[in-house]
Amino acid sequence: MIKVAVVGVNHIGKIHCNVYTRRPDTKLAAVCDLMPERAEAAGKLHGVPHYTDLRELLEREDVDVVVVATAGVEKGSHHYAPVMIAVEAGKDVFVEKPISNNIEEARAMVAAARERGIRLACNLNHRFTPAAYKAKELVTSGKLGSLLFLNMRLTIRNPQEDTEWLHMRALHPHSIDVMRYFAGDISRVQSFMTKAPGRTSWSTVSVNVEFKSGAVGHLTGSYDMSMRHPIEYCEVAGNAGRLVVDNVYESMTYYPHESDELTVVRNSLFGGMKGFDDTFEQRIGCFIDELKAGVKPEQITASGADALAAQEVIEAAIRSQELGGAPVIVRHEGDNR
Repeated sequence: MIKVAVVGVNHIGKIHCNVYTRRPDTKLAAVCDLMPERAEAAGKLHGVPHYTDLRELLEREDVDVVVVATAGVEKGSHHYAPVMIAVEAGKDVFVEKPISNNIEEARAMVAAARERGIRLACNLNHRFTPAAYKAKELVTSGKLGSLLFLNMRLTIRNPQEDTEWLHMRALHPHSIDVMRYFAGDISRVQSFMTKAPGRTSWSTVSVNVEFKSGAVGHLTGSYDMSMRHPIEYCEVAGNAGRLVVDNVYESMTYYPHESDELTVVRNSLFGGMKGFDDTFEQRIGCFIDELKAGVKPEQITASGADALAAQEVIEAAIRSQELGGAPVIVRHEGDNR
């Protein structure tokens, strides 16, 4: 039984609490939130101790994992402090995305976890679907041949105008992670961004990417679209075949170059994923399974290092926009530039 403490019990934190309460192999041991009334409400709902101070929680409660579901500026500025407190206490950590909106803090979190031998995972949940699993299997087994290009699109409606870069830093850790999941590290980016009428933030973006492998790709992202229609599309192509993952989990289609027969994986009406929130179940399930199996910190799926790599790409894309669309080299761990 893995004992979990959830820090930050607003919308996303509530989803986490419900998942750990339902699972037979996890126990929600305590909750924590800076807002006393929110912490108390979650504690009463789940029948667990509630705190406003994570250090006090860790001193008093027996927990194995700290889930950081706080938010903040650009959805990530409140992650650093609780992650570092949990790492210092020797607890494994599961943090919401973005790992941080501050790249220096993101680097520090990953470095601290590595130095302490802590498992640090991030909720990069868009790749945790049966459609994505099958697509990854096809890529890994060579069914696409040598990868040549990848086209990614993630578009939703979000009227928030917190900062100029909210859209890039808050939403596209998902996009970049999916791209890296299929095609590996990204070496260079080139960005062009625009502001929808009446907006002050860069709410729609076009990002060209060059992968370390030599493959090329593209990301289209927007906070200005409708939620009534498909939000996500990923096309991966090589010299032997092509595949499309449609709308996160709805379907995956494989198009071999030398055959008219397609392979299609569709989400089942009965027994399949019922909605987007099911990606949380899939992603958390993977993390818990890896903890139970004793997976080494450096082998955790969708790790803090993966989350940092995505944020490095985002920061490079932002820099490219600031430079008028000039290509920018992406920093990788160990780089001094």
